[in-house]
Amino acid sequence: MRLASIDIGSYSVRLSVGEIKDGNLKILLDKGRITALGQKVKETGFLQEDRILETLRVLKEYKEDLEKLGIERVVVVGTEAIRKAKNGEEFVKRVKEETGFELKVIPPEEEGRLAYLGAVFSLRIKGKNCVVDQGGGSTEYIFGRDLEIEELHSFPFGIVNLTETFLKHDPPTDEEINKLSEFLEREIRKVKRDVDNLIGLGGTITTVAALEYNVYPYAPEKVHGKRLTYEQIKRWFEELRRLPARERSKRYKQVEDKRAEVILAGILIFIKTLEVFEKNELIVSDWGLREGILVDEFLKTAEGGN
Repeated sequence: MRLASIDIGSYSVRLSVGEIKDGNLKILLDKGRITALGQKVKETGFLQEDRILETLRVLKEYKEDLEKLGIERVVVVGTEAIRKAKNGEEFVKRVKEETGFELKVIPPEEEGRLAYLGAVFSLRIKGKNCVVDQGGGSTEYIFGRDLEIEELHSFPFGIVNLTETFLKHDPPTDEEINKLSEFLEREIRKVKRDVDNLIGLGGTITTVAALEYNVYPYAPEKVHGKRLTYEQIKRWFEELRRLPARERSKRYKQVEDKRAEVILAGILIFIKTLEVFEKNELIVSDWGLREGILVDEFLKTAEGGN
């Protein structure tokens, strides 16, 4: 059985194709494109037309991929930007009309559950976990033991709206960095818990892992499961913060042009998380929401004995 999942996030649109065969789940295809769908949603309340068109273009590209692979089922989900936008329902209709995809806008609780499932299942780690799923418009802190989720907290901030709100200059000033840092510390302290493992999800932390381990072109298997220490993450933050956005991607090929504009806010989320949770390292997961959808289907199939 072949199935696919598409995650339409506030910053990127990602596709995963999996095959369930002989009691195993194998990922056949993984793709991601930055479309910045959530850009200016906080400021205007609406998804911007140019971002909508770019997202639809990527979805049409993915549809061609899926037609070639003979997929039996496709699950398409949307998250924070679409949840918040006043024209979110209109966007869902346009996706259906122009691509044929049935887009389901899921609540933060479901987003967190699936992201946790994808990360922990793939890493096969035991104990008390906190998965930090940092996105473009929201950030989830999901707590659990092994594969069982116990608690979830969703913050309505991610790399796009944090950058728009706090980091007005390029590169940002010390005052801007300090204000964002203070804000994040106040918020993250609300969810501090005693855990064995911190797991980081999202394009920011996988980019930092690619930088630290010199991975280019990006290869999920070379990043997934890597560990990053506080010192390593802080060093890359200090290196990138002194550069204008254009120079970040020019100097470091692992940093995509669009991500270069918002990466500092993302890195700072993980720095403050490590500080607040009093941990010295985190585990990087390339598996998240979209793989979690596939894992969810796989576990249901296993339970059904099929």
